[in-house]
Amino acid sequence: MDIGLLIDGRDVDAAAEATFERLDPVTGSVATRAAAARAADVDTAVEAAARAFPAWSRTGPSERRAILNKAADLLEEKTAEFIEAGIAETGATGPWMGFNVMFAAKILREAAAATTQIKGEVIPSDKPGTLAMGYREPVGVLVGMAPWNAPVILGVRAVAMPIACGNTVVLKASEMCPRTHRMIAETLGEAGLPAGVLNVVTHSAEDAPEVVKALIAHRKVKRINFTGSTRVGKIIAAEAARYLKPVLLELGGKAPLVILDDADLDAAVNAAAFGAFMNQGQICMSTERIIVDEKVADAFVEKFTAKSSKLPFGNPRDKVVLGSVVSRSTVERVEELIEDAVQAGASVTTGGASSSTIMPATIVDKVTPQMRLFREESFGPVVCVVRARNADHAVELANDTEYGLSAGVFGRDVSRALDVARRIESGICHVNGPTVGDEAQMPFGGMKASGYGRFGGTASIAEFTELRWITIEDPNQHYPF
Repeated sequence: MDIGLLIDGRDVDAAAEATFERLDPVTGSVATRAAAARAADVDTAVEAAARAFPAWSRTGPSERRAILNKAADLLEEKTAEFIEAGIAETGATGPWMGFNVMFAAKILREAAAATTQIKGEVIPSDKPGTLAMGYREPVGVLVGMAPWNAPVILGVRAVAMPIACGNTVVLKASEMCPRTHRMIAETLGEAGLPAGVLNVVTHSAEDAPEVVKALIAHRKVKRINFTGSTRVGKIIAAEAARYLKPVLLELGGKAPLVILDDADLDAAVNAAAFGAFMNQGQICMSTERIIVDEKVADAFVEKFTAKSSKLPFGNPRDKVVLGSVVSRSTVERVEELIEDAVQAGASVTTGGASSSTIMPATIVDKVTPQMRLFREESFGPVVCVVRARNADHAVELANDTEYGLSAGVFGRDVSRALDVARRIESGICHVNGPTVGDEAQMPFGGMKASGYGRFGGTASIAEFTELRWITIEDPNQHYPF
């Protein structure tokens, strides 16, 4: 399928008429041929968003709410189309893409509900006759940068609340799923979103640095939100700092699942399998480190291996749990991490090497902090098991990472498990639940190298509005001179 840039409600070619191809990671055939934007196209998209801002920012909350709710309905109606596009571009399974659409619709409805929750306050003033207010208003043109791994969820998340708050947006689509991200904007347009409020820029991998720099540098861009790797997030943060532009960053993770000695092991196994292998481990919250008390470690590993070894894997168009990873380089990186761990004394209990982009669920036991697999984000279908002496040691191991996005703790003594959860350095932590979990109304974001700021619910309103101090004063007030 051929797609252009979406600017001011129109499908347009890139200025140089360049295109790029996204290949199906399973078949190798062309999934999408898309316009390859450069800096000149960025300027056109931002200017379109800037022109649309005055009218959209004055649009009432009821009108914004109606458009976002209708977009949610339309998105669900297009579930089959999104599944087809997502499988072709990313290799994800049909159930994962279907979940993406369902959850993205919830994000749109939550944003719709937030249109009347953008509230300020009256602040007592010491100045006689003065009414002082903390007033929230739209910022202007915002840039959203979304990744490929949960393409509909994260694409919608990058634009829904900014639009609900009265901003206009340029969405930088991932080069891995240009068609899927473009379909989000098309759906909002069909729901009645005015032309120019949401524009989509697609680009090749080679042109990504030029496009990103142009977006951040543009004088009419006020804020940026980015979801993706920590490596790229640091580049974006540094570039935005040159212009003193705020950035909301949701980056990588190395999520620990802590299993205490009193945990329900069967429940912990189910959570571990889901957290580690959903979407082939390609989720920012994926369980990458299972830190289990040594008193129950052997029993846990036996049960976990038995379950994981039976998870069906294969062509994502078939009925499987694990489909394809996004590219062959992912498998090669995972295999490199596994090999490093095994050479240092770890052991693979199930899964292992693959000659394609399809890899089975893989468990590496007896991993230590000295191994790369303990520290480096794998973003693939592999999880390591680390043995802890006790709860305090488990917390120490959980925090021995640069990341801090999501975590989980399993234990029957909930008070004890909650104490452990509070000591783990992560923006999100679930007691007796998997590390992978999200709700549209919850404050979602990380600590340390996992980023800063929060998506989701009312917490994100602060990210996408400007808080101003406005007063109404006595014109005949006293002055000292």
